[in-house]
Amino acid sequence: EGLRLIRDLSPSGMEIAAGEYGYDLFYFRRMLEAGAVDVLQADVTRCGGITEFLRIGALCQARSLPLSAHCAPTLHIPVACALPNIRHLEYFHDHDRIEHMLFDGAPVPRGGKLRPDLSRPGLGIEFKRKDAQRYAI
Repeated sequence: EGLRLIRDLSPSGMEIAAGEYGYDLFYFRRMLEAGAVDVLQADVTRCGGITEFLRIGALCQARSLPLSAHCAPTLHIPVACALPNIRHLEYFHDHDRIEHMLFDGAPVPRGGKLRPDLSRPGLGIEFKRKDAQRYAI
């Protein structure tokens, strides 16, 4: 109810995006049914994985609503490419720095765009076990 009220009272043209801490399909469905957002935001690391992210994308598509991918660009790029209603992918330099520090194959923005590396299997990354060892507890 509160988020819907914020959306209703926001200035014309200001889109409300939320959902990045959602943890299951029901959470996202409730937000959509309440008309609480203009852009639904999901995070593959929190929502139940890639398959659940795709299901959330389908829910949004059925309502002609865009979906935004929250952070973790390396994980979201391939799955975002599979959905026609992706609005944007959040990109934070601290996440990108960590991805490059711990994974070979993390994408590099070029001309303001991130693209999957189709020459590599899966997510296109490989864990740098040796580099990560210094952070082991």
